[in-house]
Amino acid sequence: ALESIDFKNALEQFQDLVEKMIIQKTKESSGLCTDGDDIDYDKFYSTTQTLFGPAVKDQNIQAFFRRIMSNPDERPEWPEIFGCFTGERDGMSSPSKENMVLLISEKQQITHSVVKRKDIIKGIVKVPLLHLTITASQRGVLTVFNKQKILFSYSFYFHQDTAWITGCDYLPNLKYVVAVTESTIILWDYKSKESKSDGFVIKPMKNCLLCVCTVTMADNLAKDTILMGDYKGYVYLLTITSDDFIMKQSKTGKVSQFKVLDSESFDIPKRKLHDDWVGKVKYFPALKRFGSCSTDSINSFVLDDIKRLEDQLPVKEFSVPKGVNAFTYCGKAKVIVTGG
Repeated sequence: ALESIDFKNALEQFQDLVEKMIIQKTKESSGLCTDGDDIDYDKFYSTTQTLFGPAVKDQNIQAFFRRIMSNPDERPEWPEIFGCFTGERDGMSSPSKENMVLLISEKQQITHSVVKRKDIIKGIVKVPLLHLTITASQRGVLTVFNKQKILFSYSFYFHQDTAWITGCDYLPNLKYVVAVTESTIILWDYKSKESKSDGFVIKPMKNCLLCVCTVTMADNLAKDTILMGDYKGYVYLLTITSDDFIMKQSKTGKVSQFKVLDSESFDIPKRKLHDDWVGKVKYFPALKRFGSCSTDSINSFVLDDIKRLEDQLPVKEFSVPKGVNAFTYCGKAKVIVTGG
């Protein structure tokens, strides 16, 4: 419905309409006379319908108008005219499965508890090709879901040296779940036939690791590469092959069913890109670039080739006051969005 109109222009006109209503209501509340061109509900309804057509519903127009009239100082956001974000606040029913402007899926609740009290989820990763979702809790619970239920779960609660998980991802070639803690890297073979708690732990890591992501490349089915960020501003590059699981086992034994791999036996290039904690790392296959962000106000966001982690050539970066906490890339619009 909205493809036939200039949505940006319509939105600007709608926001002008809301501003006039707020000014009108403010004058009325102060006992001042208006200019006579008052905007009542009928005029607001007809104007909104003209601007957006069937994309807006009667109940959402009513709720939006009521909110402005009842409290003009706390103006509603424009998505609410399309039924977004209203929820139960206005006594209306929840939004439909699909909205004409913003696509919203209904919530789907997993009834099984995946974390204990006083624990929190630190990472959620979707694996679209396998229709899986992976979560990692701060205190060490790794869980693999499909759309209906929990498929695999393992708890590191009782392994003190592998507790406090800070991030997770999926290794598509090796078919492992990877998670990082303050001092270790966990590789969980969640589909192991021998035991659901089979896998490897790479340790020790000298700096506290804060985030991890997979570098998606289809050039070799026997290895995976990951990026990690730490609390000193370093970004690490680690490539793991199936042979590493056999050749680099430590003599120190096991952590439960998890075999220990000595971190000193791996070549792990790293480079200091930020002067504060690395909040997030992400690889974008479409750009063939990785991104990393930090609360550092000078080196806030870096976007460059992963080869820059192995040399000292300048990196593409920009500064944001108080830094960047999150970022993502939209391939359709060809833009990167950051949040500070």
